[in-house]
Amino acid sequence: MLLDVQDLTLARGGIRILEGITFRVEAGSALILRGPNGIGKTTLLRSLAGLQPSVAGQINAAPSSLAYAGHKDGVKATLTVIENLCFWSDVFGGGAVDKAIEAYDLAPLRHRAAGQLSAGQKRRLGLARLTVTGRPVWLLDEPTVSLDDAAQAMLERTVGDHLRTGGAVLAATHTELGFKAAQTVDLTAFCATTTAIDVFDEAFL
Repeated sequence: MLLDVQDLTLARGGIRILEGITFRVEAGSALILRGPNGIGKTTLLRSLAGLQPSVAGQINAAPSSLAYAGHKDGVKATLTVIENLCFWSDVFGGGAVDKAIEAYDLAPLRHRAAGQLSAGQKRRLGLARLTVTGRPVWLLDEPTVSLDDAAQAMLERTVGDHLRTGGAVLAATHTELGFKAAQTVDLTAFCATTTAIDVFDEAFL
């Protein structure tokens, strides 16, 4: 078991939005988070990544086992593609940069500044960053945003390789990701209050 979440309660803006969240993510498995906009998918992923506190419950995972890819791509605009990946590899002490470049077809762009990339190219670079972290659990928030069909296929292949080598993926999405044997958790079942969805929109966090 790589990630074990027990009876987790989350709040946003002082209002409880999700209560009693319980699930496990095993090695080699993918779990898809579903639910309408504003229900708390991003809040949950950010809490798992340690970016915001939970109200109650437990998040059990090995230290430094989680890597998060949120709405922002996490790239440094003034650094080139290769410099960005080398930077993150050095920070995490992770995997091979060349493998990440190959996985997302970034070789033609390796010496281009990240600030000069298109939205889709930046997204590919942001996702490639996960492969150099060396961390087994990937937390993905709407990972297909700005990706064309070819880039989505790259994502599916990379996730497939990650799962086959004992990694795990937890992804929030409204689209079909094509991750094989993925289980689904609908966060609607854990909704604490319907007013939270009306008042807050997680897309603006």
